[in-house]
Amino acid sequence: MKEEVKAEQTTIEEIVANTTIADVYNAAKQLDGVVKKTKLIESPFFSDMCGNNVYLKPENLQNTGSFKLRGAYNKICQLSDEEKKRGVITASAGNHAQGVAFAAKELGAHAVICMPAITPILKVEATRALGAEVVLHGDTFDDAYEKSLELQKKKGYTYIHPFNDKEVLLGQGTTALEIIDELKDVDAILVPIGGGGFASGVALATKAVNPQVKVIGVEPEGAACMENSFNRGQVSSLSAVDTVADGCAVKTPGDLTYAFCKKYLDQIITVSEMEIMSSLLFLIEKHKLIAEGAGVLSLAALNKLSFKGKKVAAIVSGGNIDISTISALIDKALIARGRVFCFSVQLPDKPGQLMNVSRILAEANANVTKLDHNQSKVTDSFKKVALDITVETHNHDHIKKIIKALNDGGYAVDIIY
Repeated sequence: MKEEVKAEQTTIEEIVANTTIADVYNAAKQLDGVVKKTKLIESPFFSDMCGNNVYLKPENLQNTGSFKLRGAYNKICQLSDEEKKRGVITASAGNHAQGVAFAAKELGAHAVICMPAITPILKVEATRALGAEVVLHGDTFDDAYEKSLELQKKKGYTYIHPFNDKEVLLGQGTTALEIIDELKDVDAILVPIGGGGFASGVALATKAVNPQVKVIGVEPEGAACMENSFNRGQVSSLSAVDTVADGCAVKTPGDLTYAFCKKYLDQIITVSEMEIMSSLLFLIEKHKLIAEGAGVLSLAALNKLSFKGKKVAAIVSGGNIDISTISALIDKALIARGRVFCFSVQLPDKPGQLMNVSRILAEANANVTKLDHNQSKVTDSFKKVALDITVETHNHDHIKKIIKALNDGGYAVDIIY
């Protein structure tokens, strides 16, 4: 058994050692005319915020809405005509599903995508619209993954892994070639990490072209599987993941991607949920661009860089997010930044009290967006009523001023959020 494990490790080491920039350039040739060469967007706002010259690489504007198409297409185009005819399969409820479906359609291959039965219908229909056969199975990704392995064995499909595959990560690495070609004096590239395929390809390509460019991976604090593996010195699994960046909610990195990242990544930065949501809001406000939680990880790490005055490319990896989710994330980000304030005050149950509170809020320049006058909420006194109020605010200092104005007016404030 030990000899088998050692042989597998040697194989991975050989793959890493023998993979060169020529492989990435070959992938770029395969993708020419298929993927968009998303142009860098200089960001004065993010530059001022972090003290570096920041350029966004908007892969959220890529065909299918994310970088995933690059790897899926490069993998499928390597298959023989017989393999394409037999079909490809994967398990995914996100960007990888659409990337595989799009690539398979372009290359004339039958694609089967296994998704959990609870996958939102919009994602299911978007994948079907690209020509893929969708198999809904189980309540979790693991259920769908097991089903995909069962079908692969039964039907002889080729499996298209979302990250732990050499051809997939080479396709993802073409993103770095475009960055360096457009910004030749780039000093650092920030790339999100889920299972590690994107970071592997970007780091490999970057270091092969210019070893002086720093490549920094970014993970959510609630799903930092690569950092965890680095700390343990081997591929390791998290007991659970919890993050709004669901595209990076991976418990275990790939063994191949771990080896590539270990060799080529300069650093890993982890970011909090509030940092992710705040970055999403900034991107929408300042650049009018929509991204998903995982898509803004690089932006969330900008304030944690240890250097200043450098040219930094931050990859916005994807923009496939449904309206209800983005609405919830924006609401949470507004609360975190002190732009929305919800509180409760108790009023004497007599005429004029609501008008008095309204006057105080108006003088404090707080715009009321929601109000709930609830007499039954107060249980310790029949002579008082509860007033729940939501207001738009400027920042946390503004909230403090509102609380002080209410306190000065004789009202105790109970903060709800």
